[in-house]
Amino acid sequence: MSVNVSVTATLRRITATDNPVIAGVIRQVSAEYGLTADKGYTVADPNLDELYELYSQPGHAYWVVELNGVVVGGGGVAPLTCSEPDICELQKMYFLPAVRGQGLAKKLALLAMDHARTQGFQRCYLETTAFLKEAIALYEHLGFAHIDGPLGCTGHVDCEVRMLKAL
Repeated sequence: MSVNVSVTATLRRITATDNPVIAGVIRQVSAEYGLTADKGYTVADPNLDELYELYSQPGHAYWVVELNGVVVGGGGVAPLTCSEPDICELQKMYFLPAVRGQGLAKKLALLAMDHARTQGFQRCYLETTAFLKEAIALYEHLGFAHIDGPLGCTGHVDCEVRMLKAL
């Protein structure tokens, strides 16, 4: 006898209990792509283990992706530090292999940008690395344009791909 089991992915706002799990997802995906802390990637962020607290601040938001009750990815948006007040940053978009290619990153990015609009942001910035070809293709598809230099002061010195989109 066979039983159909549906795979259900949901997006929801981060909670404090998600902190260790999403930090683990980010560390795992970073290791997969060789994005090490010594090069200034997300795994070097001092607040990586406290994302709920970080994204509970005004203008910030973070969503996790759950697959059958297990957190398998996430992403967020926050004001871009050291920048013009109308620019937000799409941040910490990481997904385990099990959920890649299913449109969840696109859905999450659109949700984040909609949230940013409601917070009064007019432009969305992001930084990534050329290693993440699928991510770059998604951002281009969403209307992000490549820009020559960094904005703000993110500290991600090895993120050589910088993009900006009008909201």
